[in-house]
Amino acid sequence: MMRLHGYFRSSAAWRVRIALNLKGLAVEHVFHHLRHGGQRAPDYLRLNPQGLVPVLETEEGVVLTQSLAICEWLEEGWPEPPLLPESRDERAKVRAFAQAIACEIHAVQNLKVLARLRALGLGDEAVTAWARETIQEGLAACEALIADGEGPFCFGAQPGLADICLVPQLGNARRFGCDLEAFPRLMAADAACAALPAFAEAAPGRQPDAE
Repeated sequence: MMRLHGYFRSSAAWRVRIALNLKGLAVEHVFHHLRHGGQRAPDYLRLNPQGLVPVLETEEGVVLTQSLAICEWLEEGWPEPPLLPESRDERAKVRAFAQAIACEIHAVQNLKVLARLRALGLGDEAVTAWARETIQEGLAACEALIADGEGPFCFGAQPGLADICLVPQLGNARRFGCDLEAFPRLMAADAACAALPAFAEAAPGRQPDAE
């Protein structure tokens, strides 16, 4: 059985949990407490020198890192149900939306970045404001990217890679107190996802290591 290394609140690990659920794949879960430094333990760093979650260990012993790379690997191995549309143009749009979240929003408000801001002398209020502003600016761009598209999901009638990235990021947005009323299209996609067991069962509060 595949093994997924993660942490209940990690957005990146959350994405992979959703993808696995959508594909109907069972994995063994291994948890690393990020706030207690579990990702920096020597045994874990031998798996992933970046000291990040998630890591997926395949049945053949291959070690995969980075959530979007893992999701694409799952898509190639288990193409049904698809996470990406058939059209080359539409696939590029979905990937761009996913990367806008994973590479632009999440990357500059994740735990490591916020810890470095505190180390530079910023107080908790300023750090939270940084995260909130970063998220809201990024979500405004994401709202525009799909504003004219058909729903109920980000790119049509079925959930895919864009939704896999959106839902965890909205979870972060709520945690940092973001005002989400300005993003009706994103919120509609989030509501459609929430009705699906694959998304509900991947939520942080449903994980065995939830606090």
